[in-house]
Amino acid sequence: MNRKVAIIDPLGSFGSSHHFYLFGQSEGLINSDVEVCLYTNKETDNPNIKGLRFYQFYGFLFSSNKFFSTLKYIKGSALSIFHAKFFGSKFFHFHVFRMRINMLFNLILVKLLFGKVVLTVHDVGAFANNNDASFYAKWIYKLADLVLTHNEFSKEEIIKVTPIPEQKIHIVPHGNYTPFITIQKDKNHSRAKLNLPKDKTILLFFGMIKKVKGLEILLESFKKVIDKNPDTILLIAGKPWENDFSLYQKIIDKNKLSENIILHTKFILHEDVEHYYCASDLVVLPYKKIYQSGVLIMTLSYEKPALVSDLSPLKEIISDNENGFLFQSENAKDLAEKLIKILANKEGLERVRLKGTELINTKYGWDEIGRLTKLAYETL
Repeated sequence: MNRKVAIIDPLGSFGSSHHFYLFGQSEGLINSDVEVCLYTNKETDNPNIKGLRFYQFYGFLFSSNKFFSTLKYIKGSALSIFHAKFFGSKFFHFHVFRMRINMLFNLILVKLLFGKVVLTVHDVGAFANNNDASFYAKWIYKLADLVLTHNEFSKEEIIKVTPIPEQKIHIVPHGNYTPFITIQKDKNHSRAKLNLPKDKTILLFFGMIKKVKGLEILLESFKKVIDKNPDTILLIAGKPWENDFSLYQKIIDKNKLSENIILHTKFILHEDVEHYYCASDLVVLPYKKIYQSGVLIMTLSYEKPALVSDLSPLKEIISDNENGFLFQSENAKDLAEKLIKILANKEGLERVRLKGTELINTKYGWDEIGRLTKLAYETL
């Protein structure tokens, strides 16, 4: 195959940890003997990966002025795509979180230059109804030569909406964060830094707070948990979507949970993330809908055990009571019973934690991700 690949990603590190995925993907491909050019913005620092050609043609893309941001986007895409073509890239690899007209612009330009379009689709559909997204999705999938997604569930969802043949959709798991994080080992130090009690069991709900994340289910279950385990704290860390926490606060007040809940409802700084994970004993992700959970991958990368909903994408990673724990999605009673059982068996919790760590560093290592991605390229 043509071994030159251009990864074109305007988002980069802006407002997320997505850049870690880009860096891991790039390094994994390079280790599989693929030449990689990565094009992104100036908010994203050069990872200095050996063999990676790194360009910031999108400049300082994100600003409050949408008109100027759009102009910068068009300019950055044109420069990146033409530069990659000049470099000799045949594969133009994009990451998709939402279907928008700007992505359509990129793919049309690549096609005009006779390039091959590769998409990694992270979220198959937006979590809100959007007719425009459906329109763009139809054409974006139609222009794609190859689609990568993280699990069988997402593949099946794509098949429902895409005109491309099923054999052009390949499963490449979400890689771990291990190469890009610092794993803290001193729990007391991390708790002191975050002003958390040192003598309590801490459950962690981490990430942006949206309706699909199911925080209300965890809160409804928590009363039974603290009746059995009064020394348990629920730490909620993340910014509420559209700054609305009222639904959750009502549940806290109704069930008189405030003494056992600590709220860090804000954007969590990157340098503090490692301390939130170190300070916790168990991470709980009661999601109601998900295509792939970066927070779950992050949890296992930080060597922490996770209790998650039994949604299909999560069950492809977690085997109950082996490398993590599962409960029945949207069932607060089942969640409470599961938490009580887990907290009563600290040895079992440690065994599961170790198995989760082993899993994330083997099946979800970046060399394996790079190998699978290269195999997908070779089908073209």
